[in-house]
Amino acid sequence: MSEYGKVKIGKLKLKGEKRSHKKHKSKKRKSEAEDGNLSSGGSKDTDTADHGGWWHCTALHQMTGALAIQLGTSPIYVRALDNGLFTAGAPHDQGDGPSPEEVLTAVPAGDDRIALKSGYNKYLGVDGTGRVVGRADAIGPREMWHPVFQDGKTALLGANDCFLGLDEDDNVVATNSKAGTEQMIMIRSNTLRECDKPKEIPEEERGKLKDVERNYVKKFQKFQDKRLRINEDGVTELKSARNEGCLHEVLLDRRAKMKADRYCK
Repeated sequence: MSEYGKVKIGKLKLKGEKRSHKKHKSKKRKSEAEDGNLSSGGSKDTDTADHGGWWHCTALHQMTGALAIQLGTSPIYVRALDNGLFTAGAPHDQGDGPSPEEVLTAVPAGDDRIALKSGYNKYLGVDGTGRVVGRADAIGPREMWHPVFQDGKTALLGANDCFLGLDEDDNVVATNSKAGTEQMIMIRSNTLRECDKPKEIPEEERGKLKDVERNYVKKFQKFQDKRLRINEDGVTELKSARNEGCLHEVLLDRRAKMKADRYCK
């Protein structure tokens, strides 16, 4: 049995939370979790913009590269100190991302665990008193963390079977075996996602619209004299077509009128 299996069986139970036995409520919570606790793409974009481009990780595979641990729902992050300890950083203004001292690096450490390295190039672990410390040069059992997801919430389980949170002095610790409100976190990343990568523009469509049309005529010309036959109606029609997402269709129609496309009948 894994370490996580020893400490937690079944669902993540929050302090003071009553379990509901109504099936329709559990379905609702499941739907919210699948949406990353945000109702629409617009809400996700707003949340990311509000945190300086750092988006909310909702799955383990997203936790690679630069990360920041947001404590609760306020723009407050885990901050590394030069003595190897961690504390709650100062609140950030809307639109600001984490400070350099609040940026960690995530490294996969097994099927369901990650390791975290501070800006001081030390791995985060838990000492004998439950304090979160960053003093290890290599990843050992104490430097492995298990992100736990449920109902759109996230908690981070340490090697001592306790969840990451804050003590009364705002020191970052892992001393609670149950995840209460104080142990709810958001793990944020600024790594470029596939869905955010700019779409590659085909070589033929680079430049002005008149050049785009010329490029496609060259690509699909069927005539033998090699003289280009360009539609002389101007590019106003092409501008509207590009805005409406039907540029290729309009270009084909224009080539068909000029009998300058080997695919036109």
